Amino acid sequence: MVRPHRLAANGPGYHPSMALGTSLFLIAVGAILRYAVSDSLEGIDIPTIGLILLIIGVIGLLISLFTMTLWDRDRRRGVVEERRVVDRRDPYRDPYA
Repeated sequence: MVRPHRLAANGPGYHPSMALGTSLFLIAVGAILRYAVSDSLEGIDIPTIGLILLIIGVIGLLISLFTMTLWDRDRRRGVVEERRVVDRRDPYRDPYA
């Protein structure tokens, strides 16, 4: 059985700023629809749609910030040691001989 590939929070193809950017986009579109558009369509309340997008954007922003701080905390846990590796070769020896 083949499982479908899912994008994990630290998997390939996923970048934490994508979720942050999407949330900011939803907040901006929601604010425009809520406060800047005065037109109305029959049966559709545009300010209500803007409010819904604002709420979804804020929830997405909070979730993405929460997951980014968790990911950053896990990343800082490991200790990295740096070692300088120098390969000393004899300058008078012919490498092709």
